[in-house]
Order: sequence, then C-alpha cells, then structure tokens
Amino acid sequence: MKVSSFFSTLSLFAGVLAEAIDLPAGVPRSIEEFRAKHPYELPVKRSHRKVYTIRHSKNDNDDVSSEFYKGLKKANKGGTLYLPKGQTFVIGKPLDLTFLNDIHVHLEGEIKFTNDTEYWQKNAYKHPFQNSIMFWKWGGKNIKLYGKGVLNGNGQRWWNEFAGKEILDTTNAYLRPILFYAQNATNLDIQGVHFKDSPCWTNFVVTSKDISFKDVICTARSTNATALPKNTDFFDSLNVENLNVERAWVDIGDDCFSPKSNATNVHVDTMYCNGTHGQSIGSLGQYKGEMSFVKDVVIENVWMLNGQHGARLKTWAGPDIGYGFIDNVTFRNFWGGNNEYTAFIDSCYFNINATTCAQYPSRMNITNILFENFTGYSSGKYGNAVAKLTCSTSKDAVCENIKFKDFNIKTPCGGDPVFLCDGVKDIGVDCV
Repeated sequence: MKVSSFFSTLSLFAGVLAEAIDLPAGVPRSIEEFRAKHPYELPVKRSHRKVYTIRHSKNDNDDVSSEFYKGLKKANKGGTLYLPKGQTFVIGKPLDLTFLNDIHVHLEGEIKFTNDTEYWQKNAYKHPFQNSIMFWKWGGKNIKLYGKGVLNGNGQRWWNEFAGKEILDTTNAYLRPILFYAQNATNLDIQGVHFKDSPCWTNFVVTSKDISFKDVICTARSTNATALPKNTDFFDSLNVENLNVERAWVDIGDDCFSPKSNATNVHVDTMYCNGTHGQSIGSLGQYKGEMSFVKDVVIENVWMLNGQHGARLKTWAGPDIGYGFIDNVTFRNFWGGNNEYTAFIDSCYFNINATTCAQYPSRMNITNILFENFTGYSSGKYGNAVAKLTCSTSKDAVCENIKFKDFNIKTPCGGDPVFLCDGVKDIGVDCV
C-alpha cells in the first residue's frame, strides 16, 4: 500500500522520531536502549560442539561464499561455525543450505551481500509467491543462528533502483532479494542477530514449524529521501506452524510482522515497531481459487510508533481471488503513537476501489478477533477516527465476533474517538 509523503518522511527519519515522540516511561527509544532493557545473553557453550572458522573478506568485493558453504558443511551435524566480531564475510553467489542438521552459526561479525543487482536478479533463487527471489535458502532441522552480529542485505542500491515501482504491480520486473529465507525447516532458532537493510522482505519462512526469533533487531534506513526502503517487512511466512517472536526492535519500511497464508499457533511478545505499516495478518486471498488461513494467534505487548496502522488484518477483493479464513486472533497490550488507524480490518485489499470491492468482495471469513487494552494516540490523519473495520459484503463470507475491550486511543483533533464500521456490528464500542 502506498504511504503518504508525510509518512514516507517519517519512515526515513524513524530513528530520530523514536527519540522525539512522547513515550511511556521505560520504553526504549533507540537500539542501544533496547539492548540495555533486553540484554541478549549468549547460549551456554557446549564443550562437545567443535568450532569451525573461515577466512574473512578483505574488502567488499572479496566473495567468501564458497568458504562459508564449506564451513557449514564441516560444522553440520553437531558443530558450530563461528564468525568473529570485527570481520566481514561477503556473499556474492546464491547458496543452497537446505542440508542443515544440528548446526550452530555463531555470528558476531557481519555477513554482507554484494549489491550487484543485475547478477542477483539473474541468479537468485525464486519462489512463486509474489515473484519472490532470495540470496540463499536455509533448511533442515535443529538450526541455531545466534550472536550480536549483523546480517546485511546492502539494500540501498536496490531501493534506489526500485524507486517509483510497486511490488504488487503485475508488470513490475524489478525483483529484489529477501535477506533471510528458510524452507522445510524444523526447530529454527534465531537469537540476537541484527537484520540490516534488506532489499525486500527481511525474513520469509516457508513450509516450516517450530520457528523462534528472540532478542533480534531489524532495521532498513535509506540515505536517499526519494528511494525509501519499500516492502522490507520484518517477517513473512507461508505454511508455518508454531512460531514464536519474543523481544524485537523493528525500524523498517513496511509490515512490522506479517504472517501470510496458512499460519497456525503464532505468538508475538514484546515488539517495538517504528515507521511500519502495522502488526498485520495477511494479506490473504490473493490467488484465484486458493484456500488460505491464519488461526490461533496472540500478538501482545507491542509499541507502534510513527506508522501507518497498528493492528491490521488484510484480505484481497477483486474478480480473481482466493478464499479462506482468519480465526482466533488476539491483539493485546498495544501502545500506539502517531499512527493512522490503530485497528484496521481491510477487506478491500489491494488498492481496490469501493465499486469493485462491492462487486467482487473478499471471500475470507474473519471471526473471533479481539483488540484488547490499547492506549496512546493516533496521528489525526483521519480526524477523530482511530479504527476502521471494513468487512466483506459477500454472502459467503462471515465477519463476526469482532470485539474491542479497554480500547483507549485518543485523537489529537479533539473530541471523542470514532470507530468506523462497515459490515460488522456488536464490537463492544459505539460504531458508525
């Protein structure tokens, strides 16, 4: 979704605004304060795990992808690949790492991808969902990536060249790689790592289960005011089960969190989101005839700053869409500052006008959604409106048991906050 120029500027200078905004006491205003409040402790060393190292890059053109691959092969099945602080490891070729089994990667240095856009567009791995491409693909079982190091997507050139384009434009041919991609992974544990400047989505996990992100940082900051870090979602997924995100600082240019089709048993606890599009479910229903769902989700203890929306559910409308459901989702303990709609159900995604949405409404059921204990204030972009719920008008789609409890978002425009509702009723507050 396009963002107004005002909010684009907010996103560009997100780090500064996080410090300027009036936050509740004890809420971190920077990466440094986040680390101080939530210190990351390395896992206890296991003496039985043999440690391997590889040579580091001499400069940004010194590709050590072959050495990195061989290092993982050696450390596989019980060992640890150690990448020390102060060293950079440049990756310039796609890597198939789907063989991993009982391996630790201890990252204290920096893994940095080359920014040869033409090479990567020709040689990166591909996934059909939204024409995704990836630098590498991880997979296997019992994989731990941890440390205070940096995974650097080197995204500025990609953002510059993508300026003016849209990821969901069917004519767009300029594809950008995802920073971290995993498929067919079981027990994937990522701790402490700083994900930096991804060209596109930051994490994309597919057909995997028992996934954990803890004490991580995710940033994407452009130095070019005309080339924003578009679509740099912290997390996206397809077909995942048992996902846990605990303590994350996210300062990027799109969704703070966004599980897509077929996600089950998801728990998010303690996230700080600055300049983002929201804590989003979906989008769902994009592909004609395809069934998709998200169910059993709890997202709690979240701070949303300077962004587009707070808690959001988005489903596609139009003549060629899929069907499915969103069920049993709780958004709890949110603090919002300077966001547009703090709660938003959008059943006319993506950029579908009201006439087309009425003619070809979403086919997604949305049931048992709770917005509980929200405080803070909106941006006032939509006047006194602090929440907007637009449910499908399809006779085949259900939108029911949507509830608000202790929802105390104020508006800078004066007067009482307004809840806009279309196709839904009995939400627990007055609705117009």
